[in-house]
Amino acid sequence: MRCDAGPRRGVGHLIRCLALAEEFLARGADVTVFGTVERLDWATAELAARGIPLLPGPDSAAELVDTAHRHALDVLVLDSYDLDPAGAGALRAAGVYTLAIIDGDSRGQVADLYLDQNFGAELPGLRPAAQPPGLPGRLLAGSGYALLRDSVINARPPVAPPATPVSRPRVLAFFGGTDAVGAAPVLTRVLVATGHPMDLTVIVGRPEIEAEVEDITPGRGQLIRPVPPTTSLPALITEADLVVSAAGTSTWELCCLGAASTLVCVVDNQRESYARVVRHGVAAGLGELPELTAGGVAGRAARATAARTLHGLLSSPQRRATLAARAWSTVTGQGRARVVDAVFDAVRPAAVTR
Repeated sequence: MRCDAGPRRGVGHLIRCLALAEEFLARGADVTVFGTVERLDWATAELAARGIPLLPGPDSAAELVDTAHRHALDVLVLDSYDLDPAGAGALRAAGVYTLAIIDGDSRGQVADLYLDQNFGAELPGLRPAAQPPGLPGRLLAGSGYALLRDSVINARPPVAPPATPVSRPRVLAFFGGTDAVGAAPVLTRVLVATGHPMDLTVIVGRPEIEAEVEDITPGRGQLIRPVPPTTSLPALITEADLVVSAAGTSTWELCCLGAASTLVCVVDNQRESYARVVRHGVAAGLGELPELTAGGVAGRAARATAARTLHGLLSSPQRRATLAARAWSTVTGQGRARVVDAVFDAVRPAAVTR
């Protein structure tokens, strides 16, 4: 698997590759991650705990092919916005089965198999799943193929959480493994501005984010607790009455766990999936981060609208339960098995032939 992670580029690519790696390992495959994991001790520890080697990542098409041959790879998974798009085609031409994980845009990659796990990616009128225009390989599209880690699948409740009245809801706010865009302080202030009592846990991905959150003064009946990234995140999600998060890879974890969630679109490539999720009532929308950080009348209006949305959910257990039920039924946790099935169906006949 070829992916990178770091404080500024985030950990979404690594997390979904890790989920896929767990399924490959469970099926008896050997897995290696090629790439850079920068200043994220917990992430490298996650790889080490599973016995997955982390080796330097090749970047160019020639380097990818050379790496595949030197390590006798049958399959190479590419999950990056930065790699040379020609790498997939070069690998394919060299006889290495290639899976490209994409988010709407294939970036011109010529792969054997494409995976777009975003909600609604399979819907008619967006892109036909059987043979997408311009993509030579098969496309696995939609949240039915969402890649989730063991820790998430194992924490999935047997039924969607019921409506539970509470006077001081437990709220969890997190924005990726590193909060690369600095969303936590912004949304913490919006949560405080609701004026509603709450017990708020904020995952702070970097020291500077923690310092900003600690400077925020809670209102009456409000408690703010900053905590560093933790492997106990699935438990925190299931214990929360409401979750505030970025509209990235973690969206599918929230759905699988039946969380009542409010999402913020923090980067451009989340916009389409964010809009679909909110439109279908799988999560509530708080808008886009640049709107919430804007100055002047527009910024104040965006923050006030987000605060009203949050207040409505904090004060209504039934609204939270409705969101949780729709989310829980959307992602079942079987996605990674379906992806590995597709890879093995394609690769095993070739392996037998050799």
